[in-house]
Amino acid sequence: MANDYLIVIDMQNDFVDGALGTPEAQAIVEGVVEHARDFAGTVVFTRDTHAEDYLRTQEGKNLPVTHCVRGTAGWELVPAVAEVAEGLGAPVFDKPTFGSVELAAWLVERNAERPIDSIELAGLCTDICVVSNALLIKAVLPEVPMRVEARLCAGVTPASHEAALATMRSCQVAVL
Repeated sequence: MANDYLIVIDMQNDFVDGALGTPEAQAIVEGVVEHARDFAGTVVFTRDTHAEDYLRTQEGKNLPVTHCVRGTAGWELVPAVAEVAEGLGAPVFDKPTFGSVELAAWLVERNAERPIDSIELAGLCTDICVVSNALLIKAVLPEVPMRVEARLCAGVTPASHEAALATMRSCQVAVL
């Protein structure tokens, strides 16, 4: 029996139709929900998580749009995604940075217990958190095949989405 993982990155209200929402993000919700619901392995979710002092952080100074503040509606997973996460009893990692060090460590532990056959990523934003998590996980699990579902990701812009996919391809992440 295969030991496959799907990591659904930051499918949160603020990235879909909130403070940083885009039509491209809105367009992938249904596909992400279906894929996560039907995935024949372990599904894991992340949430971008900031505090009230976000605008005083380095990220906030570079991206001065308050978003994904813990406990707000914008921080929550979009309802259809939250429903799948709850239905699966899936782990949800709150991450204060683009890449989740906690998630990477957790995957290393899972791999030590039982070798992971593959890791797949989908979600938002391709050019920030998806690529950051892909490269972080690839660094700690270099022999685990990794892929990203391009049709189930959206970037800040279509051009930055394509640039992130090219970067991941260069780093031996298969782009489907």
